[in-house]
Amino acid sequence: MPNDGGAALADTPAPQSGKDDRLRVFGVAIAVALTCAIVVSVSSVLLRPYQEAHLEAEREARMAAMLDALPGMREIMEEAGVDSLSTRIVDLETGRFEPEMDPASFHQQAAANDPDRNVAIPSELDVADLRTRARHAPVHFLDRDGELLLVVLPVSGTGYQSTIRAMLALEADLNTIAALTITEQAETPGLGARVEDPAWLAQWPGKEIADESGAIEISVVRGQASGPHQIDGLTGATRTSNGVGNMLRYWMGDHGFGPFLDRLAEEGL
Repeated sequence: MPNDGGAALADTPAPQSGKDDRLRVFGVAIAVALTCAIVVSVSSVLLRPYQEAHLEAEREARMAAMLDALPGMREIMEEAGVDSLSTRIVDLETGRFEPEMDPASFHQQAAANDPDRNVAIPSELDVADLRTRARHAPVHFLDRDGELLLVVLPVSGTGYQSTIRAMLALEADLNTIAALTITEQAETPGLGARVEDPAWLAQWPGKEIADESGAIEISVVRGQASGPHQIDGLTGATRTSNGVGNMLRYWMGDHGFGPFLDRLAEEGL
């Protein structure tokens, strides 16, 4: 007699449970990865305004600390009847103020990354290795009865492993450094990160940006600095030190704040 039961068993497919389990695990992994990616993206977008506000508050705090560190500056501000610097937006190409632009709503970093609001930096001029910069920039002033006492300029450049951002305060002659404060950096801890060391920053006040001919001479050097245009570099952090020097050389030049400083020297506020 035919063995119907045996034939039935022979025709039955092998169990698929192992394969199905692997497919199920793979599907769950993809779903989790996609969900996490969406959550991270949404969180980044939602949190960006808070992050920017935090960074702006930190920059303002550092500027306030810089003003407090300048001898007699707070007394001068009290005499002038102000408790903070005034801010205006400048067209970097023409060096002229843009009165219709609101400083409170202008974000220089965002503008530097926006093709409609930035310009490419010619490679031969890009000593700060920025590639692009915003067409406009905020400048901060302290004046008394129309007489300029201090101007503070936001500057940035590439260090060893991060973009370094700083505030450069110039005296009324627009050539002598009153102070330099680092507002943002992510250099190597214990090495390049020492650009924020008060002892290193204390070298900058009194140094001069340009020589008598107007040539930009400010630089950070290895070894012993000499003269009014040199700063001792950070030991073990040559690329970070050079990054700070190159940052100032770019921003004080013709493609940076140069046209503005020339116009300010000729026409005043």
